[in-house]
Amino acid sequence: MAGHIFGRSTKGTLPTAVAGDGCYLVDTEGKRYLDGSGGAAVSCLGHSNAAVRAALHAQIDQLAFAHTGFFTSEPAERLADRLVANAPDGIERVYLVSGGSEAVEAAIKLARQYFLEIGQPNRHRVIARRQSYHGNTLGALAAGGNAWRRAQFAPLLADTTHISPCYEYRDRREDETPEAYGMRVANELETEILRLGPGTVMAFIAEPVVGATLGAVPAVPGYLKRIREICDQYGVLLILDEVMCGMGRTGHLFACLEDEVAPDMITIAKGLGAGYQPIGALLTTAAIYDAIASGTGFFQHGHTYMGHALAATAANAVLDEILNRGLLNRVQTQGQKLDSALRSALGQHAHVGDIRGRGLFCGVELVADRETKAPFDPSRCIAARIKKEAFDAGLICYPMSGTLDGQRGDHVLLAPPFIITDDQIEELVEKLSGAIDRAIAA
Repeated sequence: MAGHIFGRSTKGTLPTAVAGDGCYLVDTEGKRYLDGSGGAAVSCLGHSNAAVRAALHAQIDQLAFAHTGFFTSEPAERLADRLVANAPDGIERVYLVSGGSEAVEAAIKLARQYFLEIGQPNRHRVIARRQSYHGNTLGALAAGGNAWRRAQFAPLLADTTHISPCYEYRDRREDETPEAYGMRVANELETEILRLGPGTVMAFIAEPVVGATLGAVPAVPGYLKRIREICDQYGVLLILDEVMCGMGRTGHLFACLEDEVAPDMITIAKGLGAGYQPIGALLTTAAIYDAIASGTGFFQHGHTYMGHALAATAANAVLDEILNRGLLNRVQTQGQKLDSALRSALGQHAHVGDIRGRGLFCGVELVADRETKAPFDPSRCIAARIKKEAFDAGLICYPMSGTLDGQRGDHVLLAPPFIITDDQIEELVEKLSGAIDRAIAA
């Protein structure tokens, strides 16, 4: 039966998901799919968490929605307090939205308004990194550095400049230590600020662990600290995008805590609601909030569903599960097991160039030649083939092409639920290995 959904693609017909069972999704035919990527690093608690479901049932019996132009709500207030209590030093305020793109859009607009409020109207430029992804709204897309995603919308995008990613596998020279490499690419930010004019730059945005476009690439030691120093030196706001890598995914509630860096703003989403409700948030320092409060008194921005009581309730219940069930430690232990299993099965594979990540956030980069790191010809569509082969075998993973430059290169992103068992790790790696072999042989 033909439907009327305008989906992500007009090609093919998708199976219909009808049930969730822990780390698995089930379709109308009864087929079970191990969710090895949490969708897009969303379903951190799996698909049938009883505590989150119970919290939502209780909240909807009490209050579903009250517009934030008129009311606040207890779940929203509680969520903000808890996020601040666990956030890096200096973070004091939480602006609730409905997803990651909204959070990044809000961050960019707030950065601009902040500088207007403090009397620096010439600051309007954003610097980001190549091969980054920050969302699909026009502001977030402009900040992102993925050439393929940006290309057809380029005439609509605000002018943003991009420096090199911190991509050790591809870009560190043989004569460099990881720390020296990190300093070299971090210093590109200072060069770009000086090129643009220090008085014109308002923000630098980056993912502490790059997700979709590079495949779980963490910053090398010292890189983000040097970025923080440069931002401080030139009065530039540091925005860390943790939409994909935050909320426990790397083994810390906020990924930047591992790097010992406190930004001016943090964006979160995905794992914050764990798929049970759409929610995201922009976290910001007291200084930024106070500039608005002592100036015009309002942030010239807003969304109808921001601070939604049901969404905030889901996020509170998710935080309860993560913080009270020891899931941050579990992410680290199961992440080590997943890394070991991947290296055992694929570490010597002729077409696996790199295995990387933090916690339960892993990337596998595919290459045509391990020695030269040459990528496969894009016409082979390796990532798309792996996705299909894995899905047919009952594994959901997140392959992407364009790893190097938006056109060339392929990787697979893995972000399974925090509750994944040892047996399920074995199932994931076995099905992924088979999918990779079949895709390359095709």
